[in-house]
Amino acid sequence: MGLPKVGAAVGRIVATAQNGLEVIRLGGLETGTQPAPFRVVETEKMFRLRRYFPDDAGDGASHIILIPPMMVSANVYDVTENNGAVSVLHRHGIIPWVIDFGSPDHEEGGMERTLTDHVMAISRAIDLVRGIVGRDVHLGGYSQGGMFAYQTAAYRRAEGLASLVTYGSPVDITAAMPLGLPANLVVPGVEFLGDRVFSNIWVPSWLARTGFQLADPVKTAKSRIDFLRRLHDRDALLPREDQRRFIEQEGWVAWSGPAVAELMRQFVVHNRMMSGGFVIDGDVVSMSDITCPVLAFVGETDDIGQPVAVRGIRRAAPEADVFESTIPAGHFGLVVGSTAGRMSWPTTAEWILWRDAKGPRPEAAHEMDASVTSGSGISWANRLTYGVGQVAGAGTAVSKELIEAVSSIQRTTVAVASESVRTVPRLFRLGQIQPSTRISLAKLMSENEKRTPNDELFLFENRVLTHDQVNTRIDNVVAGLIECGIRPGEHVGVLMDTRPSALVVVAALSRLGAVAVIVSSGDDLPEMLTLADTNVILTDPNHLDVATAVSDRVLVLGGGDQRVIDRADGVSIVDMEQIDPDKVRMPVWYRRDPGLAGDLAFILFTKINGRISRWSITNHRFAMSAFGAAAAAGLSNRDTVYCLPPLHHASGLLTTLGATVAGRSRIALSNGVDPERFAFEVRHYGVTVVSYTWSMLAEIIRRDDFDAAQLATVRLFMGSGLTSGLWTEIREALPKAKVLEFFATADGSAILANVDGNKIGAMGRSLPETNNVRIAAYDTDTDQLAVDRDSGFIREANPGEVGMLVSHAAQKFDAAGLVLRDVFRSHDRWEVSGSLFRADADGDLWYMGSAQGVIRTARGVVYPAPIQNALSELPVVEQVAVYGVRHAGAQLAVAAISLRADGPSLTPTMLRVGLGELEAADRPDIIWVTDSIPVSESFRPIATGLVARGVPKPGPKVWYRDSEGRYRRYTASVAKTIDWAWPTVQDETVDGVVDVAE
Repeated sequence: MGLPKVGAAVGRIVATAQNGLEVIRLGGLETGTQPAPFRVVETEKMFRLRRYFPDDAGDGASHIILIPPMMVSANVYDVTENNGAVSVLHRHGIIPWVIDFGSPDHEEGGMERTLTDHVMAISRAIDLVRGIVGRDVHLGGYSQGGMFAYQTAAYRRAEGLASLVTYGSPVDITAAMPLGLPANLVVPGVEFLGDRVFSNIWVPSWLARTGFQLADPVKTAKSRIDFLRRLHDRDALLPREDQRRFIEQEGWVAWSGPAVAELMRQFVVHNRMMSGGFVIDGDVVSMSDITCPVLAFVGETDDIGQPVAVRGIRRAAPEADVFESTIPAGHFGLVVGSTAGRMSWPTTAEWILWRDAKGPRPEAAHEMDASVTSGSGISWANRLTYGVGQVAGAGTAVSKELIEAVSSIQRTTVAVASESVRTVPRLFRLGQIQPSTRISLAKLMSENEKRTPNDELFLFENRVLTHDQVNTRIDNVVAGLIECGIRPGEHVGVLMDTRPSALVVVAALSRLGAVAVIVSSGDDLPEMLTLADTNVILTDPNHLDVATAVSDRVLVLGGGDQRVIDRADGVSIVDMEQIDPDKVRMPVWYRRDPGLAGDLAFILFTKINGRISRWSITNHRFAMSAFGAAAAAGLSNRDTVYCLPPLHHASGLLTTLGATVAGRSRIALSNGVDPERFAFEVRHYGVTVVSYTWSMLAEIIRRDDFDAAQLATVRLFMGSGLTSGLWTEIREALPKAKVLEFFATADGSAILANVDGNKIGAMGRSLPETNNVRIAAYDTDTDQLAVDRDSGFIREANPGEVGMLVSHAAQKFDAAGLVLRDVFRSHDRWEVSGSLFRADADGDLWYMGSAQGVIRTARGVVYPAPIQNALSELPVVEQVAVYGVRHAGAQLAVAAISLRADGPSLTPTMLRVGLGELEAADRPDIIWVTDSIPVSESFRPIATGLVARGVPKPGPKVWYRDSEGRYRRYTASVAKTIDWAWPTVQDETVDGVVDVAE
């Protein structure tokens, strides 16, 4: 009885020793399996293209190209003889092709490969296979290979692709990070690694393997223990030996450092597969460009490509038909092993045949539901059902839940701390500025170039310009300006469309130390040039005729346009594109970015009541606006700001260009406000912040086909001039996006912002580290600040009292307007803004209008801004203009309204409700509906033409305010009897006039 047991034990020891020796000598057990046959049909620097089963002619067959992840060998699709991807697909009549990137550490230039190199290589392989087979092909990829597939399909706009098939490939990466780690903890570390570590080093294969195994250390340890315990039983080990050797030894290749850095930066830190706006070979690409069908395999216990992250494709590619197939497996089990051989690859084959009209729709594929956007998407039941390794993963999920619970409790603190990291350095820098401090737009751009030269700066018409490229262009334009005789301090007019070239010109003048006089085309252009002492204009080809009509010297910048070439004479018209910057001899006086805080940097213009005023902006004022706006908007290098305002508007120059440069954000430029392209460009560029002025967003928000889901990436709208009505509409249409409304005097002396956005219509408070502001009591009868009789100083307005906004003139060198001393106390200095405000009980400021725009009626003053905001809330109103018209020695307050197309008519009930919160005396005397109200280039309503028409004539679309504040139809008979000084009327029934007031 004892001898058989001893013999069995001895046999077990001998078998263990023999098998162990084989593992030590060969790295594993010899299984006798053979890889599937293939032929390399194309070899290029980046890849070798394998065509499997070359003896099969594949006449009429479907074809799929499979992409491995960067860190995994191309053999991942042929690990096991029976269950390997290529074998299963071929058994179903499909010809598999596999892209083999090789091992970068053994390829020439391999460790310098970028993400773009991989995508371009895949795109090239698609063209090669299509050329061979003569039909569209399917594209598939596992893990990061699937991400490559998505990126390539987006880059190609799905051209030549019958469908996409991905396996555990995350799209919304920050929604569910690998291993369930909290994104707010991981992303900063990933950003550091991408910028400072992987951009300079590469990842060896052993480290890639170790990283994968550490993703589930319990499962890895369990597998090794099971292998050692069964080392005596060769028959039990052989079925899984090829898979074990692949995972533990043979399946890993090195990662190129630049490719890893780019992956981290674009798709983890910025999550641009989800938001859009990633860059491939200099082109802007968005997942919304994918239009071919998609099948995404989701691992029910995949802790690397977590289900929620994988299902992000449904929202990222709204134009595609997206299906999913859920597999009871982890990340690796999706493509390798018995489960993959039984489920993943047969379903893939059925999908391909269905899409090529050769078979029915696979039962395991169904339309994707992406309604769950938080958590991992892995249920506890699945974790418990599918193994000890997954239970260990569940522990990770528990950790995540605990962290998120703590985070929710401390959310406010974390948010404040996070914002402080970004904003405190900016605001601290503002506080350190002295008159002799070197600071300017160009200097900020130089600093950004030095910090991140290869990061994108401008996005325009599918083109991308990096900080390095933009600064090189700026330096070239500076050389051209010097060749044209422009010197530091000279005033140069800039008349250009808001394009990259215009921003480059403004920055070049700043780099040279000249003053950019930013003008707009129109009848006021000659007066602007005179006010700014400007004798030379720098323009683009589109404005050449306008510029030459008002100036004897015009410099033209813009792409070799034939209109310029034909007219350039080198004297009155200079084509700057013909100047070779390398041949320009830079003078000894030239100093890069010489601008001091006290130097004049820009000249803007404002027009109030038909009068043009010049506003001078120093570098200090520019910096205050730029840093203040960037801090208020929380801008960072993760933001893409969509710039809609014209450059000559303060919002375009200061709170868009200035803030994005200060925040190191990307700037996406448009070809003007085009409702047809707006949603597309937001998705395409990955826009997170939209800048605006006045009513330019109205056409977009009010379109019948407006789809809020297309603007899901937008977190903030920032700008100035937004009416309360449009503000309310934006909030209702996009509740997750905030509105940051700024008020800035054109010279930047006062900068207010409604940072929390809770009080619609309020201008908020002054930004930290910008000039302090107060509301000085103001006598509208005398147009003077009100003096306190006891102290002799100016009295500060009480809450609710309308007064003059004044800003503390802390820096004497950049005060551009009227500066008064000894205002609220001895020796203080305050700059008078000319704008009237009131402060509410919380200290928030509300704009009432300019002092010049006050309407002086017989009953007292009427402020236009509250009327405009109140009427803008009416759902039938398109535009509102409120102005005063002279009549009988006083003014009448008139509100002109244009109605929305195809909307209902305006009724007295609407007027009563809309103006209900205003006191009777604060309402307009006359309201009339006009066909249209013209707007400026910045979409500000222009009332000049309306004022010239005088008191509106009686008619069915005109109402007047009676003595009780009600609105009645303004008829011819009423016009004869009304006394505007004492607004009462005769009994209307006597005159046969219908009373329409309600």
